[in-house]
Amino acid sequence: MSEIVDIIDTLESKLKKLLNKIDNLEQNNLELNQELQKSTSIIANQSKEIQVFKNDYETLKIANSLLGSDENKRDTKLKINSLIREIDYCIAQLSD
Repeated sequence: MSEIVDIIDTLESKLKKLLNKIDNLEQNNLELNQELQKSTSIIANQSKEIQVFKNDYETLKIANSLLGSDENKRDTKLKINSLIREIDYCIAQLSD
């Protein structure tokens, strides 16, 4: 009879340890998910900032070209021609 009690006590002890491990793993999983969400949010914000900086850079390149810089003159001419075509298209649409 004593042997059965010892086995049950051992099983109970192992079960408690296992439940404790499960709780610890669930807590760790929750913390990791929160950290992942924070990281995802940071990456999204940084991607938006990068896009804004790229747009600002393109605008500055065009403005610099308009001020007389020879470096980006070709790009500026292409952009101006593109804008003129868009304006002509809009005027043609309004005329119809």
